Amino acid sequence: MSEPQSETISFEKDLFGISNLRRFRHNAMAAVFEIFIIHPDAGYAEQAAFAAFQELDRIENNLSRFIENSDVSRINSLAKGEPLQLGLNTFECLQTSIEIAKQTKGAFDVTIGPIYDCWQDKDKKPRKPSEKELIKALSRTGNKLIELNNSEYTVKLKKKGVRVDFGAIGKGYAADKINEVLGQWGIEKALISAGQSTVLPVGVPDGLNGWPISLSDPQDYSKLISKIYLSYRAISASGIRKGQHIINPHTGKPVKRLGAWSMAKTAAYADALSTAIMVMPVNSVRTFCEKRPDISALLIIAGKSKKKTKNLLRFGKWDNTKFNE
Repeated sequence: MSEPQSETISFEKDLFGISNLRRFRHNAMAAVFEIFIIHPDAGYAEQAAFAAFQELDRIENNLSRFIENSDVSRINSLAKGEPLQLGLNTFECLQTSIEIAKQTKGAFDVTIGPIYDCWQDKDKKPRKPSEKELIKALSRTGNKLIELNNSEYTVKLKKKGVRVDFGAIGKGYAADKINEVLGQWGIEKALISAGQSTVLPVGVPDGLNGWPISLSDPQDYSKLISKIYLSYRAISASGIRKGQHIINPHTGKPVKRLGAWSMAKTAAYADALSTAIMVMPVNSVRTFCEKRPDISALLIIAGKSKKKTKNLLRFGKWDNTKFNE
């Protein structure tokens, strides 16, 4: 989707000291996916990872807007009111996206592509659009313009020119599906990383409270924000670097937040929510987490004084976590 990639989640050195830990990598979705598997049989672990990466490639072929015959490319070329039957993965991802959009009151929006394009020139360099351009783009965005038929797995667009982009949820969705494949292979302890922007734990390593990872400042990766022992919930990050934007779907204009992380039971939900909380008002993020005990969020906003240029806000439970503030 239309958001800059953040690689603020990294692996702590004690992760690599875990006994029988196997590491596998694969390029997909413009990112490096990694699977860490704890298993005594290296060959078996490799076969399981290979099967998971095959599923990842299949999902990418459906969800990528850059592949000509993908489901998403076909959605984006639909005429108004024309039904299109989708594959299960695409339909599920679109269904989840719309549900999260409703829960976040439109802060997450997979149709934001036309607005994001306004802020780039043909060479993908930043530019400032006119109000007329933004108004036109806003008229072609919004989850209300997508109509799903749950019994026939079809989608219709209520307006021509609507474009779907799963960039802010697709990698998380793929991580969840990788987890399903590993489960079919009987893998009980693993760590799945989608480009180091979304990480999903499976089980817990022996002798540890969770999988050791760290979070870094999205504007300066050398600055450590916290160390986490990740267990039973996925974590995802969104952030901006110089010259990049994350767009507010309501206004069509860039947000001023510096970075955000979210934790949720599924990687898809965490992936989408990390983008949404970059947009949601602070009080809305607080209320959102208070109503959902399985959700946690971190937010970095600009400070109001020269002494404190950044503020780190925490919402929900952050067990087994040490923060550097």
